[in-house]
Amino acid sequence: MTQEYTNGPDQILPAEDYVTNNPEGCVRLRIPENGKAIETTAPISVPGALKRTAEEFPDAIALAQKVNGKWETITYSEYLRRVRTCAKAFLHLGLESRHAVCILGFNSPEWFISDLAAIFAGGIAVGIYTTNSSEACYYCVESSNANIVVVEDEKQLEKILSVRSRLPNVKTIVQYTGEPPNHPDIISWKRLMEIGEQQTDDLLEDALKHIGINQCCTLVYTSGTVGNPKGVMLSHDNFTWDALAILERLRIQKGTNETLVSYLPLSHVAAQTVDIYIAILAAGAIYFADKDALKGSLVDTLKEVQPTKFLGVPRVYEKIYEKMMQVAGQNGYLKRAIASWAKGQALQHHLDAMDGIKSNSYGYRLATSLIFSKIKEALGFRRCTFYATAAAPLANDIKKYFCSIDIPIMDCFGMSEASGAHTICIEGATNLDTIGMPLPGVKTKLFNEENGQGEICMYGRHVFMGYLNELEKTAETLDSDGWLHTGDLGRIDEKGFVYITGRLKELLVTAGGENIPPVPIEQQVKAELPQISNAFLVGDKRKFLSVLLTLKTEVDPDTGAPNDKLLWSVRQWLSSLGCPAETVKEVLAGGPDKKLLDALNEGIERVNRQATSNAQRIRKLAVLPADFSIPTGELGPTMKVKRRIVEQKYSDIIEKIYA
Repeated sequence: MTQEYTNGPDQILPAEDYVTNNPEGCVRLRIPENGKAIETTAPISVPGALKRTAEEFPDAIALAQKVNGKWETITYSEYLRRVRTCAKAFLHLGLESRHAVCILGFNSPEWFISDLAAIFAGGIAVGIYTTNSSEACYYCVESSNANIVVVEDEKQLEKILSVRSRLPNVKTIVQYTGEPPNHPDIISWKRLMEIGEQQTDDLLEDALKHIGINQCCTLVYTSGTVGNPKGVMLSHDNFTWDALAILERLRIQKGTNETLVSYLPLSHVAAQTVDIYIAILAAGAIYFADKDALKGSLVDTLKEVQPTKFLGVPRVYEKIYEKMMQVAGQNGYLKRAIASWAKGQALQHHLDAMDGIKSNSYGYRLATSLIFSKIKEALGFRRCTFYATAAAPLANDIKKYFCSIDIPIMDCFGMSEASGAHTICIEGATNLDTIGMPLPGVKTKLFNEENGQGEICMYGRHVFMGYLNELEKTAETLDSDGWLHTGDLGRIDEKGFVYITGRLKELLVTAGGENIPPVPIEQQVKAELPQISNAFLVGDKRKFLSVLLTLKTEVDPDTGAPNDKLLWSVRQWLSSLGCPAETVKEVLAGGPDKKLLDALNEGIERVNRQATSNAQRIRKLAVLPADFSIPTGELGPTMKVKRRIVEQKYSDIIEKIYA
């Protein structure tokens, strides 16, 4: 880059192509000459966005975290100051232009500040999944040319230290909680900020002047389910524009006292990063839930914060559902009858709204006043106007339950390669099956469409620059016209709602040559059998389909691995069938009880009645000895099932089914 381009950070650098695989490269922005305001809105850099908001709303709360039982808040003016201080420290410690700062930890102010500081300093921010192994961490740090690694605690530090000798480009490791060991390469967060405060602004201002909006500012590594993860290169415009489009869809105006609580327990990097920019552009406050929130503290946080917007992975809502079902089961007859009436009113109200019927019946208003207001108060949702889920599908029966307590949950769909979101549901424009309508200013099409279904493709300013140093894989995902091929099969209805019907890479091809998308069938099984946690369809190159089932069990609060003990709701269900059991081991002792098998087969038969062909009918089932989880290897960091791992792990059970 020549010295003449020093009008950053809000400058657009010269570029010929829309795609690059080089961290030094720039791309043309996909801004149409004519179009709606959201499509043609002037681009802004990440530093420009934070600086603008800090100037307009200096005293607004930006971040909040609980420390020693008390909430500590950071205003936008202080947020900007800390980011600049951190950036100056990174530069002093040897962060080179277009090199990376890797961040390995749970969401926290330090995570957000490190991310933004890396970008301010002319580097590239790289979030790493906290569930990654040492070798997976090594790959991300090495391939991104990281000069600095920021880790949360001793556990994450150990991963980096175990591969430190193979990372010659790493100059400093920062540990932001606990006391780091006495080592010349490792410093505390406090020391990092002291170093930054001792520096002049000269290096930082020079770095900012050389930033371009159409440069890579963030690398998001995919979960690497097959082979090494790919480094998704995202520009300033990818993130700031996508966040702006989300705010437009949600009709959020800047400075409207929005309080956001995001619980992404795996540090889901793409979603976490877009959260940063949504909050900045809205001048909203992000409150950080405790990393062990699913052990029971999340509701306490929500009650204290009273968020206006809430985003959680499906497991968050499932945990709330399971607890509420347990409480409801202990209520007396009168309470159950009143609750049943109220839930019927709310469910019908929201189902009518989905069908475009405006209803505000007396029964619904009465139930809202007497019951739902108390439920929301107890859950910390008194002020909340938007509930979203992302990262994995949320079962329809869970969605219906939350609608029945007046908490409609909206699906969001996106991918790392689209900097976060592409479609989103909002009240008045949703249903139980859709992933929503595309954000304003983006385009969606179906590739190789057949019988109304095809591969979902995306186009817009949110589409990524390319995979880091991966020319062939970039060409497989981004076609010559700039369309991002998602690998998801789907359809679009006459109203513009988008639906996912399968995954190209996950298609089962039966011995008869029929293509079967497993995910929709698995979702139907879980809907018909709510006591089932995971349903795994088998049938590739086989004569018929079978399904592996896992029962819902309690989870070890320390490791996240499933226990053998069944959930209370499953134990109650088994008792009602006449085959009581406390554990999965008891269920499987001597083979599952015939009454249980009959109940499971009845559920499978209800699914089969919905099958579009005989080839899509499930013929056999088996109950597995344990549920799926990240620690045990069946689920990836974004909670998607690793199909090859499950097939290998339970190959003996699968072969027995087909023997």
